[in-house]
Amino acid sequence: MRLYAAFIYLFLYAPIALIVLFSFNAGRHAASFECCSTAWYPRTFQNTFLIEALTNSLIVAGTVATLATVMGTMAALALQRVRGPVRVAFDVLTYIAIIIPGIVIGIATLVALVAAFDALNPLIAALWPGGPEGAPRLNLGYGSVIAAHTLFTMALVIVIVRARIQGMDQSLIEASADLYATPWGTFRQVTFPQILPAVLAGFLLSFTFSFDDFIIAFFVAGSKTTLPIYIFSSIRRGITPETNVIATVVLGFSLTLLIAAQVLMRRRARGAGGGGAAP
Repeated sequence: MRLYAAFIYLFLYAPIALIVLFSFNAGRHAASFECCSTAWYPRTFQNTFLIEALTNSLIVAGTVATLATVMGTMAALALQRVRGPVRVAFDVLTYIAIIIPGIVIGIATLVALVAAFDALNPLIAALWPGGPEGAPRLNLGYGSVIAAHTLFTMALVIVIVRARIQGMDQSLIEASADLYATPWGTFRQVTFPQILPAVLAGFLLSFTFSFDDFIIAFFVAGSKTTLPIYIFSSIRRGITPETNVIATVVLGFSLTLLIAAQVLMRRRARGAGGGGAAP
């Protein structure tokens, strides 16, 4: 079993290690390694198109993760008070949003947005004070990508947070109510500290799913180019070590976030333990 586990981990992480190694390639092709140089790192950050795509992905992923975490946590807390057929209906809708393939979400979102824009743009032009010529137009872009990504990542947050809520010690919440705490005070001092790990996990998952999504973004991004779309487009011209450099930087950023989250959670746990032991 140990050998089997080692093989699985090697299969999962060896390609990632190769990407990091190939980011120090001295050659011009990403598939052939010539040791060793850091010349591609400054050259990558001088590529304005790639940096623009990376910036777009970070803006979209950060916004999506924030919106999905806030709305998903609120929905998970609200669904705990729902019972009967309504609860079943919401559960079905939540899991459908996760199960549906990304290409279906992308096409459906594109059709819905185009239909909405065709209906709203003439109305905005007719009501605009400065006349139709100066009226703004609704188009595909940041808003459409953020809306589509938030749709399915919010469902992930709901599932994760609800699983944590179901494992909570409900007696603490009841004790807080018996001690005349307000609902907001109970949430701030009792509920939220217990669900914080799940909320943080939902945020990180939402950020990751949004950042590396290609299928949905390809349909609804419009003129905006995210990093996966840029990399897919560059395959036709041949991949350079710039792609490995970006992957290495993103990997380092992700690991930094995970380590920082673990440190914060451990400090919070130690602080809670110390506070409980104080006289």
